[in-house]
Amino acid sequence: MTEPHTLTAGLVIGESARWHDGRLWFAHWGTQEIVAVDLDGETEVVGPGQPGLGWSIDWLPDGRLLMTGQGLTRREPDGSSTTHADLSGMADGWNEIVVDGRGNVYVNGGCDFDPGEGIAPGVIALVTPDGSVRKVAEDIAFPNGMVVTPDNSTLVIAESFAGRLTAFDIAADGNLSNRRTWADRPGDGICMDADGAIWCSAMDDHTPSVVRVREGGEVLQRIQLDLPCFACMLGGDDGTTLFMLVADWRMRDGFQDNIRRLTTGPRTGKILTAPAPAPRAGWPGPPVGG
Repeated sequence: MTEPHTLTAGLVIGESARWHDGRLWFAHWGTQEIVAVDLDGETEVVGPGQPGLGWSIDWLPDGRLLMTGQGLTRREPDGSSTTHADLSGMADGWNEIVVDGRGNVYVNGGCDFDPGEGIAPGVIALVTPDGSVRKVAEDIAFPNGMVVTPDNSTLVIAESFAGRLTAFDIAADGNLSNRRTWADRPGDGICMDADGAIWCSAMDDHTPSVVRVREGGEVLQRIQLDLPCFACMLGGDDGTTLFMLVADWRMRDGFQDNIRRLTTGPRTGKILTAPAPAPRAGWPGPPVGG
């Protein structure tokens, strides 16, 4: 049994983990901060974030930072922020983001915590390098983490309320097609390794864990945790350190009760690490997804 190591603690909720410039960057929900932490556990606030929950970060190929929330914003080299694309009319808020190797930006939204029986209002939008915007998938049951394969051929998204990872083929123009179940596993922030397996959160038998799963659903490895995991990412010096962002989210409590406790009570959020058998997909290049 792999025993995770605590890298840093005292967080509200860490989400949208990305390995970037030799550190793990993440969205610190509840503090409106973007934070980076090194392998010694030293943290630094590297920029302003968004209020509330449900925002994520990623980078364009030229190094400019993107951030979701009510819209999609871009941070310029001088530190100023501007709207990267107008996503109004497709969803009320935007959650996860992934940028593929061609500069296509995929963002998902429509994360309704109480959509009603059989209703899946989630969507995926595409912003192309030339600035055009269009919806490329819909009927997503609470869209969460996304990854793109290093060859830019496949996008996998966690449909949290459906308890599955769903794959799409990516066309040359960025459109998505051939929707299919990649694995019948729930997930949150997910990452893919060089062997094509995906690390994702799990709650089997009410026990929080992170699992490494191959296409089809076979679980290759499991790391048991003491708290639920919100996001995971591979990084470190050789890409084989698994970072797991956990917090005391209690499934028996309602959404608002959890938020109130986490934001006003003791900070239970932590970043845990464990060795992984394979580096991140595309290593040592930039991560594709989270």
